[in-house]
Formats: sequence, C-alpha cells, structure tokens
Amino acid sequence: MKKTLKQLAAWLNDGVPAFGDTEVTGISIDTRTIQQGDLFVPFRGEQTNGHEFVMQAFEKGAGASLWQKDEPNPPQDVPLLFVDDPELALQQMAHAYRSEHKAKFIGITGSNGKTSTKDILAGVLTPFFKVQKTIGNFNNQLGLPITILQLDEDTDVAVLEMGMSGFGEIEFLTKLARPHMTVITNIGEAHMQDLGSRAGIAKAKFEIVQGMAANGVLFYDGDEPLLKELVEKEQNLHAVAFGLMPGNLLYAENVEATTNGSSFTAHGVIEGNFFISVLGKHQVKNTLVAMLISQKLGLNDDQIRASLKQVTLTDMRMQQVQGTNGALFINDAYNAAPTSVKAAIQFIASSTIRSEKWLVLGDMLELGPNEKVFHENLSEDIQGQEISYVCLFGPRMAYLYDILKERFDAEHLLYVKDDYAPIIEKLQQANKESIVLLKGSRGMKLETILKAFT
Repeated sequence: MKKTLKQLAAWLNDGVPAFGDTEVTGISIDTRTIQQGDLFVPFRGEQTNGHEFVMQAFEKGAGASLWQKDEPNPPQDVPLLFVDDPELALQQMAHAYRSEHKAKFIGITGSNGKTSTKDILAGVLTPFFKVQKTIGNFNNQLGLPITILQLDEDTDVAVLEMGMSGFGEIEFLTKLARPHMTVITNIGEAHMQDLGSRAGIAKAKFEIVQGMAANGVLFYDGDEPLLKELVEKEQNLHAVAFGLMPGNLLYAENVEATTNGSSFTAHGVIEGNFFISVLGKHQVKNTLVAMLISQKLGLNDDQIRASLKQVTLTDMRMQQVQGTNGALFINDAYNAAPTSVKAAIQFIASSTIRSEKWLVLGDMLELGPNEKVFHENLSEDIQGQEISYVCLFGPRMAYLYDILKERFDAEHLLYVKDDYAPIIEKLQQANKESIVLLKGSRGMKLETILKAFT
C-alpha cells in the first residue's frame, strides 16, 4: 500500500485531514515491529491502550496514525486520522484497497493444513509471479485487513489464510477479501466445542464461497462427504475436487516418503510423477490443490514440478530437525486435532526413513465434551509392532495412556501431566536410528522438548 492521508480519509468518507499529503506505505498495530512510513492503528484493550504509544510510533518512523474520536488529548502537529472505531476503520480501508487492487486473490480455509497449503502454493508460484501471503496467524477479523493493506501495489497473487472459531467469521473474511479462488483443505474436529459437530464445522468453512468473486472457483477436499454434500446443493458453484481417492479431478497415489520429502504420482487433469520437499501423505494432499491453482494461473506441468522441489513450510509443520542425540525430529507441534494427529502418526508408522519410531504427543485442545473419545481413538493407529516408544504429555493424554498401557510396557510408554523433564530424559535414549514425532496443540508447546536437542 502506498497512499496519502487524504486518500485514506476518502476511503473512510472523512473530510480532508491536516497533513493530507503525508504518505503511508504500510500498516502496523505494534510499535515493536513498526516500519518507516507505516500507519499506526491504536486499539483500546482491557490491559493496555494503544493511544498511549502513538507518539512512540512516530518516534520509530510511523508516517501517520489513527486516533479514536472519543479518546482525549490527541497529540498536536502530527498526522492523525480521527475515526469512531479503529478496528472498523481498518476493515473499511482494507475493503477499499482490495476493490482497486489488480492481484488474483486466493482464500484458504480448513480445519487443518491452511498454513501448509498457503506455503506450498506461494512456493510454487513465486518463481513466476510476485506473490504475497498471510504472515504468521494474521488470518482473522483483525489480521486479514492488515494483510490486505500490507500488499504491494504490484503484487500479482495474494494468498490469504482465513481462520475461524465460530459461524459467520469466514463469511466476514471472504466478503472482505472477495477471492477469485477459494480452498477448503479438509474438515476435522478443531473448534468442535463451538460448532457442535463436524457437519457444523463443514458449514462454517463453506461460508468461504459467499464472498467469492464472480466466476470464482472453489477447490475442496473431495474425499470429504460433508463437503460433497454442500457442493451438490450449490447449483451455480464452480467447484473442483482434489484428494487421495480416484474420482477427484486430481488425485495422488504411490505416495512414498524419502529422507528429503515425498514422491507421488498425480492422476486427472495433471498426470505424472512429482516430488515435494515436505513429509506426509496429508501434505501431498495439500500439494494437489496448489498444483490445481498453479495450473489455473497458467503454469505447465514442468514448471509446477520444478517449483515443488524448492518448497519449504513455516516452522513446526512436519519440519525435519536433526537432534544432537542423532535422532531425526519431525516437529509438527504448531497445532493438533484428531485428523491431523492421526495423519502424522500414520506417516511415522509407515515411514522407512529410520527404523526406531518415537511418538511424543501432547493434548488436543478445543474438542468439547467428546475430548476423551477423541484422545482414546488415537490408539487405533498406535501399534507396538510399528511404534517403538510413546511419550504422552498433558492431562487429556491420560485417556490415551490408559489404553496404551495394555500394549506397551513401562520401558516403552511414558506419561507425564505437566513436566517436560521426564520426556527430555527419556529421549536421551533416541539415536541415529530414531525418528521422533512431536505433535500437540499450540498450548502444549512441545517445541520446548526439542530445544533440549538442538
């Protein structure tokens, strides 16, 4: 974004402000990360009031700042835009900037895999287009407007992640971004406590089509019956299915893990053998939708094949880390829900990368009243003939421990409620023959364990 204060005021239907020719080149809500020329947006919260940091923002290079009209004592002789509600103003500006931007906008939601799909897609497209994507977890009603306003004016493709915890949130985000293409990666169990059922989660994710641009395309997990049912009800929707099962417009088979990533064979609208430098069958599935969108944007099979080899994911998504004890750690500890945990366990169980296989699993959060069953059901994929050692962390993992202690002896099964130290001590036994999966919800912070071995 590169706009004058006068232009921003016009977006907000406000009069011509003082210092109207002042130019802003970005957006910030945090003085710790503010960049030269940013527009600072202060918020009033329960603990802090961002207006107290406005002058500090100017000292650090802000070009201008918003100021809430009912906040007393605005600073003098600095470029300010006076607004009724900073958050609403932020959304209004993002809506206006999106309306005039020429980029292709792609919106991605799903229970799992949003960030990985975003990273894979951006990685494939970057050699051929100027691509910007959601940074970190800026994927909500506050983060998405910031992401849009941070787009350079010459960006070709904007890859936007859209998160939610309840009904109506994806609808708001998609109507703000008005994507040309949308993606639903899958339907899992995250936010079950708020949405009641997997059908409720599917309905909430499907809101993404409500803001899609005219002639837009939805790419969806064709292996998921709940999504198929919703797609079939929308007669005028252009929808494309991808997955691991024949019958999808694009599907994958012969998925094999190597020390460098995953190889697979694609069938359908794209044919042939491909490789991505990311582990996991579920990541191959995320790769398929990136291939479809890349094809839609004009890339041929050879261009897609070459780009996939260079893709990297955000840290803590099936991230390979060599441990000081010789073990290969698979750090997938950013988040966890039953679907993604089972997929990660199945990957470890079937992997031939290392012979000794460890699971370090932390609690899955936000699963509602059925959390006991969801934790217990993980046992279906944990067998002694495939998994060598299991370490469980967190109060909810006690449910899984009660089942696994019938299959594993005390030497090969460890449960702790709230102390990383016993697991770290146990992992001292891992060696160059070991592959260790770290998987748990964000609140469990299993990366703490990894720090002892890096």
